[in-house]
Amino acid sequence: MKISNIILKVLMPLLLGGAILYWMYRGEDWQQIRHVMTDEMDWTWMLLSFPFGILAQMLRGWRWGQSLEPVGEHPRSSVSIHAIFLSYAASLVIPRVGEFTRCGVLRRYDNVSFPKALGTVVTERAIDSLLVMGITAIVLLLEMSTFGTFFRKTGTNLHTILHGFSWMGYLVVAICVVAILILLHFLLRKLSIYNKVRATLSSIWQGVISLRNVRNVLLFVCFTLGIWVSYFLHYYLTFFCFDFTAELGLGCALVTFIVGSIAVIVPTPNGAGPWHFAVKTMLILYGVADEQALYFVLIVHTVQTMLVILLGIYAWLSLNFTSKKSIYNE
Repeated sequence: MKISNIILKVLMPLLLGGAILYWMYRGEDWQQIRHVMTDEMDWTWMLLSFPFGILAQMLRGWRWGQSLEPVGEHPRSSVSIHAIFLSYAASLVIPRVGEFTRCGVLRRYDNVSFPKALGTVVTERAIDSLLVMGITAIVLLLEMSTFGTFFRKTGTNLHTILHGFSWMGYLVVAICVVAILILLHFLLRKLSIYNKVRATLSSIWQGVISLRNVRNVLLFVCFTLGIWVSYFLHYYLTFFCFDFTAELGLGCALVTFIVGSIAVIVPTPNGAGPWHFAVKTMLILYGVADEQALYFVLIVHTVQTMLVILLGIYAWLSLNFTSKKSIYNE
């Protein structure tokens, strides 16, 4: 049973992401990609995007501290932020394990109740999901004219779009759907385990309802909006690294950002594979050449993943020099 769990949680996400990336980049000229990175790309904009990627995770750490206050937990802000940094890095190895990792960090260093912390994580995920759905609806309405113009000028309709997919394209979509269903199966199974433990379920519920008693609701809302604005700017600024995306505009950036955010639901390390496929497809819809779209998603995702790794290493080193709060210490 343990071996099968390891295969499903570690190897399957890696194989899924790797298979999609191999399909997308098979036969590519890697020297050309290197040329784009060294001679054609403006790294200034990439460097300018980094502070927003870091800020998004820091805001998430501060917001988490707010969520924990109503259930009687008061972790240090520095520990909360380091826990977030480490959780994102951990999820690169085993997708979705980050939620448990960050709760474990708070438990180890600040004696925060693991079930209560997990409950607040559930709350945060629910809020973020609602926000993403709302943004998606607004973006689709705002960009409907763009899609309509594209379909009208090109004579494209649903039939031609479906006909244009190769059998491999259909296979990639099918695999992503199956992966999501498998993820839901494991989440539901874990939920059934919690249902068997009354005390644990009660603690989780305390975390879920904690927002009713958040001390400063306005600040919580500002943190939440700040997280997603920072994520977007972290992504949008990379458009200006390349000549072929610099003029696409805010609308295209919003659409591809939302599509990419939805694609990472598929359990692969940092969304590798599904994110590339989804964002590349939308960039082509906005007129970016196939090769250029491939370069964009590969370079941007790789560099931003490296930032996540560096933040995780920094957090791990910092936590090694962080004192553990005594159980009798407030």
